[in-house]
Amino acid sequence: MPETATLRKYLAHALAWAFIGCLYLLLPLLPLLASVAYQRSKYVVQYWRTLKKMLIHIQALSEGPVLHYLQDVAGRQTDIPAEIRGECTQCGNCCLDKRCVFLEKTADEKYQCGIYHSPLRRFSNCGSFPLSAHDIERYACPGYTVVQEAPIHWVHPALISK
Repeated sequence: MPETATLRKYLAHALAWAFIGCLYLLLPLLPLLASVAYQRSKYVVQYWRTLKKMLIHIQALSEGPVLHYLQDVAGRQTDIPAEIRGECTQCGNCCLDKRCVFLEKTADEKYQCGIYHSPLRRFSNCGSFPLSAHDIERYACPGYTVVQEAPIHWVHPALISK
């Protein structure tokens, strides 16, 4: 069993680097692909701006989110905490620390996902946030907290001193 977990870990790492490598190779085409996939012409109209943001986005992805998706989300992480409470405050932190190419500013320090309603978004890491305490800590998320379960210790009534 530990061999399978190790193999999955190495496979996830290899797939993550292969994916990031493909994104760098496709970089000049990514604004066009994003315009077609998400039916938003602004990615082609603002080609150079989008290209710069795509490069920042890919760099942010290489810092761990792709690996997290392959290991934990697609790999169906088993050590998910019992309960996560809170709600999105639209701070943008979880969007690659505000480096997501699709993130759009709406007001002072408020952001929204430019592709939130796209059916393709469900294949991304975004829909799983937050999956664990690590997710919340990584992005310093102000809207969610992990509820720690306190263990119940049963004591026989005869052992309780009066």
